[in-house]
Amino acid sequence: MSDDAFARRALALLDLTDLADDATEDGARDLCRRAVSGPVPVAAVCLWPRFVATARLALGDGPVRIATVVNFPEGGTPIAPVIRETEEALEAGADEIDLVLPWQAVLAGHTTAATAMLRNVRMRCGDRLLKVILETGEYPDLEKVRTAAELAIAWGADFIKTSTGKTARSASIPAARVMLNVIAMAGRPVGLKPSGGIRTLADAKGYLDLADAIMGPDWATPRTFRFGASGLHGALLAAIDGAAAGEATPGNY
Repeated sequence: MSDDAFARRALALLDLTDLADDATEDGARDLCRRAVSGPVPVAAVCLWPRFVATARLALGDGPVRIATVVNFPEGGTPIAPVIRETEEALEAGADEIDLVLPWQAVLAGHTTAATAMLRNVRMRCGDRLLKVILETGEYPDLEKVRTAAELAIAWGADFIKTSTGKTARSASIPAARVMLNVIAMAGRPVGLKPSGGIRTLADAKGYLDLADAIMGPDWATPRTFRFGASGLHGALLAAIDGAAAGEATPGNY
């Protein structure tokens, strides 16, 4: 597959993200503008809950979905505020909730609160997507990644996501491989969202090639695979623009 064709494929799988600490309402509007201005619309925008209504007004009922984050980024918020934040985001127009798993509790073997949070957020999402962030870069080994992935899927995750992008170690191919193997055994459709530190065409190819190898070449669609990234968007557009410039060069037949 050419870089141009790959970039177009990846662009349609992108959650264009702005979760900067200094994010603004004007920035949210610009994010929505960029989401639909490329040669292929991205799958979704992902922004702070306070900007969901702004994004809904900007995007209307178009093809780009609106995702937001709860229990973010540390994963240690008590359950009641997380439920309230989820309800308010859905009422404001969110299509997808990216919930940070209480991963530190899970690693310590304390899963009761984590399962309660998963169950309650799942119930409130209804038919809207629940993406559960595992924060795999902070895990001591891949067996813990497997345990967390299985827990999230057992309690209703539509997607499992590697990372918040707020820690020193984010997405990795070994963690994504474990997560895909769990997904393959899930018995129902579950998606993967690699996120954090994915900035180049080569980065993106590594994850999509892995998904193709484990799940099959037709598996990765916006319903089953997303990239959570901000920097990747520019790299994909550059690859597409570069191909277009090459095609337009005189004498390039």
